[in-house]
Parts: sequence; C-alpha cells; structure tokens
Amino acid sequence: MGKRIMGLMAAIALSASLLAGCGQSNRDAESVRDTVSIGEEGTEAQRPESNTGTGDFSENSIDTGNIENQTGGDQTTESGGTQLEVRFGDSGEPFMMTLLDNETAAAIARYVGTSDWRLPIYERDADADYSVLQYYDIPSRYEIPSNSETVTEAKAGDVFYSDPNRIVLFYHDAEISAEYTKIGTFEATEEFITAVEENPVLEGWGNKIIQISQP
Repeated sequence: MGKRIMGLMAAIALSASLLAGCGQSNRDAESVRDTVSIGEEGTEAQRPESNTGTGDFSENSIDTGNIENQTGGDQTTESGGTQLEVRFGDSGEPFMMTLLDNETAAAIARYVGTSDWRLPIYERDADADYSVLQYYDIPSRYEIPSNSETVTEAKAGDVFYSDPNRIVLFYHDAEISAEYTKIGTFEATEEFITAVEENPVLEGWGNKIIQISQP
C-alpha cells in the first residue's frame, strides 16, 4: 500500500514537472512572437518617417520660384551680357537690347522673364525732345531699384532707367542733363532707328507701344 502511494505521488510530481515545462515553453514562444511583432511594427512605423524625409528632401531640392526667376534672367550673349528682345509695335521686327551688369537692369530682366511687357509710348511731355528719345512707363506694381547719376551725353541706342518706373531710349545722339541709371544698349543700325521712328500709332488707342520679352 505504501509503495503504491509513493509511486502515485512520484507520477503526480513528474506530471506537474512536465506541465510546468510546457507552460514555460508556451510563454517563451509567446515572448518570441511578441518580440517579432514589436520588431515588425517598429519597422513599419519607421517607413512613413523615411518617406516623409525623402519627400522633404525632394521639395527642398527643387525651388520652382527660383528656377522661374533664374530662367527669366539667364538669356546671355557670349560675352556674358543679358539680352532682351524688343519690338516696336505689335508686328515690329525684333531688336536685341544688351543689358548692363547692375541691379536695375537685373530687376527688369527678372520681371520680363516672368511676364512679357507691352508698354505704351508717351509723347506728351513738353520738356522732352522726341526727335532723339522715347520713354515708356512701367506699371507701379514693379519695384525697381535705382542708382542714378548725372548724365550729360547719350549715344544712339543707349537705354536708361528714370526713377520712378520709366525706361528712356535714345535713338539719336544727344546732349542732356538728367539723373538716370544706364541699363543697356542697342546696336543703332539704320533698321533700328527706322523701326523706332516709324512705329505706328495703334488704331483706336492713340498711343504707340513697345514689347519687351525674353529671346
């Protein structure tokens, strides 16, 4: 009887030991599963952050506004001078104006690069000698810097900026006394002078016009 009891107790102890071992194995397996799950979630959680980082890098690398302004001012001659195309009248032939290297000319080139200019020509100033010059008023919404100095002589083809917001073109030589910022020059060929002088008045408007654009 005593041996049976002792045998039964040993069997119970062995069963308990086996059950404990199984429980530990299950807990270890669950622990492993939990670790893998956390690792996968961590990996997934990092992916959006990485994608966001890539997106930010791309957006910061491409500044469309800067590309537009740079494109507007990068039409240059072989000698490095920026050029703009000018037409006298809606159907006039193009003539190239080579700009000087100063902030006034650069500002005009940037603005023209974003939107072509179509400016009226005024001949109503009693003090202006229209036999040697023309001037064109730029809309006031354009902010243009000026570094004027006293000018006493102008050659045919010289172009000046007169503050505020006026372009002055001389198509014949002249002796003058004015505060201008020189911004560019045309090659004063016979064709150029003729185009300026014979620019027609627009029907129904009463003004001539000049067009300025990128080549």
